[in-house]
Amino acid sequence: MTQADLVLYHVDNRIALITVNDPGRRNAVTAEMSTALRTAVERAETDPDVHAVVVTGAGTAFCAGADLSALGDAAARRRWAPRWAGRRSRAVDEELLRIYEGFMAVGKCRLPTIAAVNGPAVGAGLNLALAADVRIAGPGAVFDARFLKLGLHPGGGATWMMQRAVGPQLARAAMLFGLCLDAESAVRHGLALNLADDPVAAALELAAPAAAAPREIVLATKATMRATASPGWVDSELHERAKRAELGPQAKSIQSPEFAARLAAARRK
Repeated sequence: MTQADLVLYHVDNRIALITVNDPGRRNAVTAEMSTALRTAVERAETDPDVHAVVVTGAGTAFCAGADLSALGDAAARRRWAPRWAGRRSRAVDEELLRIYEGFMAVGKCRLPTIAAVNGPAVGAGLNLALAADVRIAGPGAVFDARFLKLGLHPGGGATWMMQRAVGPQLARAAMLFGLCLDAESAVRHGLALNLADDPVAAALELAAPAAAAPREIVLATKATMRATASPGWVDSELHERAKRAELGPQAKSIQSPEFAARLAAARRK
């Protein structure tokens, strides 16, 4: 599958529908998919005929998280790199930043964004859902941080995004205690706006008023809401700070024996 095939892009009625497209692997995020997702978001932002963005997943999953094998390979490269010149930490950091760039682009997008969560959103897939302005859950949606279960520290600004979405208590239940939310629970706790049998159709319907409004007003309104959410900061700047705060601990956890053991078990399965 080529990089272009990993993310599908379609515009209709001034709404860009972006679909992460590797259903055989439950849309697990690779560096290539992340780059393609970032490119698709940037394409929408620069298109004057696009006023809103909907992100979803192909098949039965929204996104099953990061490709753990790639992270394990990066950790192995770090172990064998020379100790001098900081190379030992660079391989893991760079691999993580490549994995992050897709959902970070969604988080930074100047256009209104909606995640149509059609199935499980796990780990980095949860980050992708959280990066959107609004989430609509399908009947099969599952919101699962799963970082600690894998022996990983959360990354990509997950701790900040989850707290922003649902408040500190539920965020800590998810991040520290592995609380997993189905579609109904997600709506009840405010993680998703509503539950829809067809979340993509519902997302396109929700996006229609933004699509019909003047683009410059849509952009200005989102920019103002970002600036007023936490006076003195733009929310995308806070996300960037959170990503940087999590990067070191997550990179360290990827190099731990605990993660290596869990990765080996996952590969055996």
